Amino acid sequence: MIKHKILILGAGKIGTTVAGLLARTGDYEAFIGDVNPPHTLPQIKNNPIQFIPMDIKKADAIKNYIKSNQIQGVVSCLPFNLTIEVAKIASECGIDYFDPTEDVATTNAVYELSKNSKGSFAPQCGLAPGFISIAANSLMEGFEDVDNVKMRVGALTQNTSNSLNYAFTWSVDGVVNEYIHPCVVIENGERKLKPALGDLETIIVENHPYEAFHTSGGVGSLVESYAGKVKNMDYKTMRYQGHCTKMSFILNDLKLREKPELAKQILSKVIPHAEDDKVVVYVSVQGNKNGNFSEKTYTNTLYPVTVDDNTYTAIQMTTAAGICTVIDLVMHEKRLTGLIKQEQISLPEFLGNRFGSYYAKGIRV
Repeated sequence: MIKHKILILGAGKIGTTVAGLLARTGDYEAFIGDVNPPHTLPQIKNNPIQFIPMDIKKADAIKNYIKSNQIQGVVSCLPFNLTIEVAKIASECGIDYFDPTEDVATTNAVYELSKNSKGSFAPQCGLAPGFISIAANSLMEGFEDVDNVKMRVGALTQNTSNSLNYAFTWSVDGVVNEYIHPCVVIENGERKLKPALGDLETIIVENHPYEAFHTSGGVGSLVESYAGKVKNMDYKTMRYQGHCTKMSFILNDLKLREKPELAKQILSKVIPHAEDDKVVVYVSVQGNKNGNFSEKTYTNTLYPVTVDDNTYTAIQMTTAAGICTVIDLVMHEKRLTGLIKQEQISLPEFLGNRFGSYYAKGIRV
């Protein structure tokens, strides 16, 4: 059987997880490129992942490698500020492109590149943005009109003891980025911008209390798709209670949002990294259905999992499973083409995929 050849740029936790999940199916030949080799690389019997030293600053060398090795798709698992360079390479090579970025400006640039690209372009196909939009869009089906769409995701440790009630389970760059940029919402039918860390609320998911507040990027393209069609729609990040007020003091009162690199340096020294994580997903849709004011909810709490003797954290698997599902629908199943927005994928279609089935293990709808 001919394998789909795919290049993952970025040899961090998400990149290596994507490579491992794809390669173990036998349907993909995975290449992973970065300046330095990964700390660990999943060992796939009979279909080893190939690491290639690559520097995103040397785009011509990467393009030459793609062409000479007949690479059909590329995934950006690099920091968000480098993602657009990967999209440019994909566009110029005429191959498929995927990323999980939450950065709005980067995604807008990817949209522009997709207009003149031969390959399919699927930005924002991780967890949030990504799966959260698929779940929300599917819950809205059957409503005559929609009043409120609430999307909430928490990437958390299973336990916490520090004063910020938080530990890093994913990129420091990504956390600071989503905490400082404006957040797109629909309010009273209109597209608006809200400040990050705002509109703090308490939310109870599966009998556990959390706080939730606006962060940027998680809503993906859903606001653009539904502006004027729903009354209110927003995305918020969930954390353990007490986190938001302290982060607001650090970033807003101390004005470190104006110096994001300094904020990252400080937070990296005082907030630990942790592997014992969980990902909490909550989606609520309220509106009129069959003549009654109704609500549909989706909740899911996901934990680390071991696959082929490789243990992956919840944030690794939720993000990588989202990316791999979309890759599979585009490259293997040939169901999606062109510029792909997450709301084009139904929740049953996602959960029925061999990669999306990771989410189905804890599904409660």
